[in-house]
Amino acid sequence: MEGDLTLQLRIFDLNCWAIRYLSKRRQERVQLIGDMLRRERFDLVLLQEVWSEQDYSDLKARLGGCYPFSHYFRSGVIGSGLCIFSRFPILDTLLYQYSLNGYPYMLQHGDWFCGKSVGLVIIKISGILFNVYVTHLHAEYCREKDAYLPHRLVQAWELAQFIRHTSKAADVVLLGGDLNMHPEDVGIRLLRGWTGLRDAFAEATRFEGCEDGCTLIPNNCFTVKTELLPFPLGIRIDYILYKAISSFTVKCEELKTTTGTAPGMDIPFSDHEAVMATLHIRRQGQAAGATLGTAEPMLADVVTEARTEVGVGLRAAQRQRYSTGRMAVLALLLLLLQAAAALGALAGLAAGQPFPKLSFSLLAFLAIGVLLLATGLHLFHTIEVKMLQGTEEQMRMALRALQERP
Repeated sequence: MEGDLTLQLRIFDLNCWAIRYLSKRRQERVQLIGDMLRRERFDLVLLQEVWSEQDYSDLKARLGGCYPFSHYFRSGVIGSGLCIFSRFPILDTLLYQYSLNGYPYMLQHGDWFCGKSVGLVIIKISGILFNVYVTHLHAEYCREKDAYLPHRLVQAWELAQFIRHTSKAADVVLLGGDLNMHPEDVGIRLLRGWTGLRDAFAEATRFEGCEDGCTLIPNNCFTVKTELLPFPLGIRIDYILYKAISSFTVKCEELKTTTGTAPGMDIPFSDHEAVMATLHIRRQGQAAGATLGTAEPMLADVVTEARTEVGVGLRAAQRQRYSTGRMAVLALLLLLLQAAAALGALAGLAAGQPFPKLSFSLLAFLAIGVLLLATGLHLFHTIEVKMLQGTEEQMRMALRALQERP
């Protein structure tokens, strides 16, 4: 067994808001981010919303040899937007795409097309094995009537399960990303309680940045001010979470956030503030062994609350499946009635009765369109029901296991 060993690790996390043709001054901000990262030389850089692979390539080229190792996680129609830059060799990578991620017909939101996922890279620093996770969960959009809460809870549960089942061989676990949840939300409590991850903001010895660690603030010129009206200071939805396994301890020495515009510029790096953490990792002489997450003392209550919300989403999905199925059946019946009417009209042509071809054709095209759309939506909501049922069942079994623990 090696003697005591200490390691200091500097981590940078940012939602870059780099959406081609949609994000304001995107290329200029990507250059600013690259210049800052090259100047600061963090050990690990975790980025989200780098939707364009060209932006990733440009950023990689701009960083030069400062971060010789990197990985871009490909997923969905337009990509996961996730990437990691590291000063240390990446030993392995893995991507898990969440089973639920919004609705394809909600084009104004577009989360479904992104293939929201969690990416994992495994690195070794001074003999310490790190599992580093980066993720981006579904956005909230409306806190008062959050239609995506069940999907985000499924994502939080899958994220927690993914971390638990892939980190058993790791010495230290790190998670960074835009979780789109407030610190007190049930999804965050579920994630932290089930994995044992600790919040760098809550644990930091020193903090510098936006009040309460907020990462979406009204003073940012790119934020939608109306969405932050109930929160005059802003909200904290970007996190760096961590935990040590085996014979290691991790402490957050310092946490910082950016506070608006980039130095010497009139624009910020993104619509989100960056989070920067300095972690102190120490190897101790005696192995402690990995245990189930114990960060949440009332974990059973948290799982029950999350399961209730997933159940609400399940019932809503079942109603949608029934409605779309009924619409598909009605469209099919309309087509059959048209076919019968057309056959009757064709039989009466010898008697000189006119046949309204244009009206029949337009109505047939409409019925076919409705049938295809309703069938597609019915299939989608059927999958949604199955995924919600699966998660609810997993939570039920987890809750029973928690209640049976001495």
